[in-house]
Amino acid sequence: MIIEVEGVDDKAKAEKFIGKEVVWTAPGKDKNQIKGKISAVHGNKGTIRAIFERGLPGQSLGTEVKIA
Repeated sequence: MIIEVEGVDDKAKAEKFIGKEVVWTAPGKDKNQIKGKISAVHGNKGTIRAIFERGLPGQSLGTEVKIA
């Protein structure tokens, strides 16, 4: 999954996030969480690549994640 972080607009700033944990929380009453890890920088414009423990559902596209 490719993640765009606010305020990060180049590769050098994005490299600081590598190795951090990412959590996506599902909408609904159960609030299931899918955890992942930031693995690499994607391109030169500051986007990052995250690998999640399970595949994310389609409803996750365009939503927010928490970076810990």
